[in-house]
Amino acid sequence: MQKGRRQNIIKDLIRSGEIGTQDELSKLLKKKKVEATQSSVSRDLVELGVVKIGGFYALPETRGAANVFGLLTMETAGENLVVAKCESGLASAVCVKIDNQNMKEIVGTIAGEDTIFIAVKDAKAQRSAMKKIWEIFEK
Repeated sequence: MQKGRRQNIIKDLIRSGEIGTQDELSKLLKKKKVEATQSSVSRDLVELGVVKIGGFYALPETRGAANVFGLLTMETAGENLVVAKCESGLASAVCVKIDNQNMKEIVGTIAGEDTIFIAVKDAKAQRSAMKKIWEIFEK
């Protein structure tokens, strides 16, 4: 099975119920006839930017409290880029708020009308930056 298809199934599973462990997720994948090793499930979760909220997996775009300020979603693009979507006209304001945090993980940002490109040092910094950015906007 292609990774993209498997990751789409993982996103659907996370959206449809409370999943708290990789083991639970692996069993649900198996029920859907999707074979995946624990390490591939782990990598998929990292690549999708999945976080735990209240002990259960959540996708970044489900973090609705952040959109009070305009941040709607964040997704990874490769290992050194995060793409944030904002409400129209608010990307610059969101970007300024991110830049003011002086996060060591972030190399630089570029804001458009509703999209921000956030360059990070590496995959580990990418995960850390995404988590910190969500925390900024959920306060």
